[in-house]
This record gives sequence, C-alpha cells and structure tokens, in this order.
Amino acid sequence: MENSEIISVHDLTKRFPMGLSEFTALRGINLEFSRGEFSGVVGPSGSGKTTLLNIIGLLDNPTDGDAIILGNPSRSLSVREAAMIRRKHMGFIFQTYNLLPVYTVFENVEFPLLLLSMSTGERKKAVLEALAWVGLSDKEKSKPAQLSGGECQRVAIARAMVKRPDIVLADEPTANLDADNSHHILQTMEKLNKELHTTFIFATHDEKVISYLRRKITLVDGKVSHDEVLKP
Repeated sequence: MENSEIISVHDLTKRFPMGLSEFTALRGINLEFSRGEFSGVVGPSGSGKTTLLNIIGLLDNPTDGDAIILGNPSRSLSVREAAMIRRKHMGFIFQTYNLLPVYTVFENVEFPLLLLSMSTGERKKAVLEALAWVGLSDKEKSKPAQLSGGECQRVAIARAMVKRPDIVLADEPTANLDADNSHHILQTMEKLNKELHTTFIFATHDEKVISYLRRKITLVDGKVSHDEVLKP
C-alpha cells in the first residue's frame, strides 16, 4: 500500500564508548516513515543524523529501543539477514561517490545487481534504465575519472536506484557539489521519488536539500526537537 508505514523507530537510544565513559548519540527517538516519503533529518554536526541513518539502514544496532524496517525488528536480525534486506530493499547515497575507479559507469551501476538473481539481459535493461533516469545514457562506457563531480553523484544515484529499492538513505549527498549540480541532483531524486514511490530519507544541514523536503525532522543533541510537514 502506497502510504503504509515501512520504518518505525521506537525509543531508540545509541551510546558509544569513549574511554572510560560513554557518548550518547541518540536519546529515545520515536519516528515513523511511510512509503513514498521525501524526508530529511536535519541538524548540526554531532546531532545524531548519520547515526540514525546507519541504524535505519541496518549498518549499526541501537543500544536500546528498536528500529523496525519493512516489518523486521533490527535487533532480532542476524548479520546475514540484515545484509539481505539491504541488498534487496535499500539504496545508499553518500557525499563521497564511492565509485570503483577501474570500472565503467555501466559496471559501477550494475554492481548491486550482481548480488541478486538476475540474468545478464535483465541486468543490462535495469542499468540502462537507471542511467536514463539520471541523464547519463551517453556515459555508460566512461570511467569515473572522466566525469565531473555532478556526473559522479548522478552515477551514485543510478547505482542506488537500479534495483528499484523501497528505501534510499542519502547522507549529505550534495556536500561536494556546487549549487547548480546540487539542484540537478535533488530534482533527479525528487522525480524518482514521485515516479517509483521510493522512500527517500536524507541526513543534511544543507539549505538547498531542505528546500526540496516534504518533511523535516530536526535533531538536537540526539533528540527530535521538531517534526514538521513542509509540503503535502
């Protein structure tokens, strides 16, 4: 169902050991996300944004509380089960593009599909479709070093979207881009969100990103200080 809840975070707390003491990054977070949201977790550095995204993305475990992702309580998942959910249902976009420099654009985008049960023909169709989404159909044989920063980030978006994931987590995706490229990237993600009903969750303090969000969740010192709908 299009508006069904796909992420639910309950009393989420995350503490990290620091020498003989602990640092509390998240303090009793309660949030829900529905399918097709275009949301952002905003706040200053150290507010807990990336920690929250890592837990939602099953890359880290909470200290207390739980995150239920697509019906799966994260604390009950094995490492293998968490990896399977990420592989099938999630895409990740970071401020560093993390492209493999020795591979072509096509091969970089294809990489997540090699972990799924797809034929060569199915993979090719999916990759070409993803490159068309981000306007890079003519760059499939190029290497990352031959691309601009904006083009590299568009390849990263194509790689995240190629398997049509339910959830895309984007951590400061415009941090290394100028204003024009930032808007191009955000318009691309907004378009994919509307066409594919993928849930996008950003971690950001970039006002350009915030201007595109439909929901803004503000973290301060590991707590939700505001949760507001910006656009219908």
